Amino acid sequence: MEDTIHFVNNESLEEIIEQLIDEYGDAIKRLIYTYIKDWSITEDVTQEVFITCYNKYHLFRGESNIKTWVYQIAVNKAKDTLRLRSYRQFNIVERLRDNLHNGEPSIEDQVIEEDEKLDFSNKVLSLPVKYREAIILFYYEDLTIREINELTGINQQTIKSRLRRGKSLLRKEIEGK
Repeated sequence: MEDTIHFVNNESLEEIIEQLIDEYGDAIKRLIYTYIKDWSITEDVTQEVFITCYNKYHLFRGESNIKTWVYQIAVNKAKDTLRLRSYRQFNIVERLRDNLHNGEPSIEDQVIEEDEKLDFSNKVLSLPVKYREAIILFYYEDLTIREINELTGINQQTIKSRLRRGKSLLRKEIEGK
């Protein structure tokens, strides 16, 4: 997956950060939420990520792609937040989509589907952090094993093992119902 952000030499740092926010802001917010599980704290940490990008952009050497660099900052900020706060897990509260189009499934089918997605999301979020992190980065954020390695510094074989173990734990949880 290639970056869609193309930097022009005469762009100001503010324009570059604005592009990063436009391109990755929502994904970064979702990623941080998977660690923190509190939207209000997630908002603050997301802002901190892009402030750090602004303050540290001069240190970006281009050895990895810009997406990996921003994700690395986000993961580190989320983990720092978990370490620094006496942290409680909160229940996930998400709204159901109420956009209905002709030919779409009935409202009941949509509610059931959303409930199943929410149930599965809760199962993923209940995994230990090391498995949850691997699953979310690989399956939800579409990062490769190599990109996850660059992002986290974790050995590629360890990432593969965590993906297998995380999937196994999810499978046991689902079959247990």
